[in-house]
Amino acid sequence: MSKPVVLIAEELSPATVDALGPDFEIRQVDGTDRPALLEALADAHAILVRSATKVDAEAIQAAPSLKVIARAGVGLDNVDIKAATTAGVMVVNAPTSNIISAAELTVGHILSLARHIPAAHAALAQGQWKRSKYTGTELYEKTLGIIGLGRIGALITARLQAFGVNVIAYDPYVTSARAQQLGVQLVTLDELLQQSDFITIHMPKTPETTGMISTDQLKLMKSTAYIVNVARGGLIDEDALYEALVSGEIAGAGLDVFVSEPPTDQKLLSLENVIVTPHLGASTDEAQEKAGVSVAKSVRLALGGELVPDAVNVAGGVIDPYVRPGIPLVEKLGQVFAALAASSPLTSVDVEVRGELAGYDVSVLKLAALKGIFTNIVSESVSYVNAPLLAEQRGIEVRQITDEVSEEYRNLITLRGALSDGTQVSVSGTLTGTKQIEKVVEINGYDVEVPIAAHHIVMVYTDRPGIVAVYGQKFGEAGINIAGMQIARREAGGEALSVLTVDSPVTDDILADVARVIDSSLLREIDITEA
Repeated sequence: MSKPVVLIAEELSPATVDALGPDFEIRQVDGTDRPALLEALADAHAILVRSATKVDAEAIQAAPSLKVIARAGVGLDNVDIKAATTAGVMVVNAPTSNIISAAELTVGHILSLARHIPAAHAALAQGQWKRSKYTGTELYEKTLGIIGLGRIGALITARLQAFGVNVIAYDPYVTSARAQQLGVQLVTLDELLQQSDFITIHMPKTPETTGMISTDQLKLMKSTAYIVNVARGGLIDEDALYEALVSGEIAGAGLDVFVSEPPTDQKLLSLENVIVTPHLGASTDEAQEKAGVSVAKSVRLALGGELVPDAVNVAGGVIDPYVRPGIPLVEKLGQVFAALAASSPLTSVDVEVRGELAGYDVSVLKLAALKGIFTNIVSESVSYVNAPLLAEQRGIEVRQITDEVSEEYRNLITLRGALSDGTQVSVSGTLTGTKQIEKVVEINGYDVEVPIAAHHIVMVYTDRPGIVAVYGQKFGEAGINIAGMQIARREAGGEALSVLTVDSPVTDDILADVARVIDSSLLREIDITEA
């Protein structure tokens, strides 16, 4: 059996390849060579990139076997997440791999601005001894303003507090308790701009944050203040920053990121009071190795059929070990549910989790249910990534219900849905015994206990003597071996539900013949596809 193909499109650390291990066929391609990339993607199951390779809708369409796109870094500007999600392709990155490197570069910019280190070096290298020109300022007892008090902001805080710096911050999503824990005072953005001697910005780039520091904000800053951006180009309006630097409204700036990279406008770079670096925030050996190893581990999980809970286009969270065994069970229940609901379009699905499981984060079970429901009824590949999107596109309302009370079983998971013809469908399952056997324990209100197998037949008919012999004979004549059978009924002579476990698929002709002979109100074959 051939190994899954993992395509490495840019130079990554040797530790990345080591972390992938021997289970994959590793191929290399120059991701910037577009024709070569598209050709290499034809049979790739995963692709690992950094920032130069564009994994857009065209690239994703060229890769019918693709399961995961891994960006060995933080930003995902070069990945079309929407196209990946529609195709059911998981997108993973390494969001924490460079936080120390970015924090240290920020501190480096602040120190360089305070002491004019780059300019002093350049002058001395040219034989100019200008001690008085490059008189700087101490950080001690100055005020640092951090815009965005996330993980990087917290690291910068810890490092600069050692210099005796007073730290204030603006972040609408950080609680006062968290700020107090870090020794930081939360203020408004205007207050931060007015009070700070040094300002550093660490916000994601969104339509709301693009250009958030522009002319009006720069006018609020002290004329002796410096501003640093190692986060994302465009958070600071470059034209407004140039005017503020030239006019002396602020003392200087340190920039690692730009609107266009490399910068097409050289005017900022030519100013003496600007320090620039070529997007070096993640450019350390340690950060590159962390990023590569992190996404390699995610690729292993994704290609091994495991859910990567922190994938950027998968809803969910960290999966508790107690919840994990329920994932394949719920996927199979979803397939049973879809087969039972085949008579009419589905309008809503409730995923009910009862028992001890209800005390855990079971959001992944809703994803598993949707993946199972759509696995055999849509033409496109279904994954944890696009299953919610498939439900949304079909107007299916999806809810999750939890209840720590389960009267008969330690844990019980039920999928309950409404169809457009007004009927309802339900199927329940659980894991039993020390071997955690997957069982169906309820179908449409009938109590059963059937171990889940590859092939089942579900029939509903009027209970009467000899009926079992009738359909048993029909299946026997067709060469269908019945491996197991369970019959449930609410009362003698009423409707009965029979669940057969059979050794092989059954043709539509045989099913139609059996349905006619026993006059069934429901007859469905259920073929379970393993994840």
